[in-house]
Amino acid sequence: MGKKAMALMMSLAMIFSSGFGKVSFALDNTLCGYGQGREVNDENCPVGALMFNEQFYKYGAYAVTDSDKIVLTFDQGYENGFTAPILDTLKEKNVKAVFFLTGDYAKRNPELVKRMISEGHIIGNHGMAHASLPKLSDEEVREEIMSLHEYVKREYGYEMKYFRPPCGEYSEKSLAAVNELGYTTLVWSFAYCDWNTDDQPEVNSALERVTSAAHCGAIYLLHSVSETNCTILPRAIDNIRAAGFEFGLPEV
Repeated sequence: MGKKAMALMMSLAMIFSSGFGKVSFALDNTLCGYGQGREVNDENCPVGALMFNEQFYKYGAYAVTDSDKIVLTFDQGYENGFTAPILDTLKEKNVKAVFFLTGDYAKRNPELVKRMISEGHIIGNHGMAHASLPKLSDEEVREEIMSLHEYVKREYGYEMKYFRPPCGEYSEKSLAAVNELGYTTLVWSFAYCDWNTDDQPEVNSALERVTSAAHCGAIYLLHSVSETNCTILPRAIDNIRAAGFEFGLPEV
């Protein structure tokens, strides 16, 4: 064996034996801001979501699922008084959802978190400090994800397995790092400007937009701070079901 081949083998051995973050050190860490885009295919699924899946499913990252069900997800950055009525609606309509918690939310709202778990919803990891992963070091990425993981496991007896990138920001390297930590990344195939509490979408136009976006395998991102979302959710669920779709939890 030549010296160059021997050096290459030794380098690879060092990479694969040195633990978290080292395998993915050579991956692209360019920060990308995810968005599903406006273009859809013949089945009303955003082309951008399908392209994300094709590029990053190898890292356990998905913008749409292979199921025919629609997955409702809610990002829980802070509490604005609408989560309880949203949970009431989900219970009334027999719909399970995924709630992505930040560390602050998990610590400040134990009763709501316990209710989510007891009513059969999934709790997801949205980062302890809601930090953009591509801007962090390998150790900081681990801390951002696993400190919240361990907190929720300790305080609620619940082990999370789904992650949503804070701010929708990711890189190839960060997606690989999340996967190394045992998580599946879920972004979304539908989202709209619902997070600004001082500029909420008009109810009827929001209802039409949410309803008309339905497609098989859809992952909806909604913010629970939104009064509009709270108002339209019962009718949106009914309208989407009337269009022939059903809701379910992720199957990835």
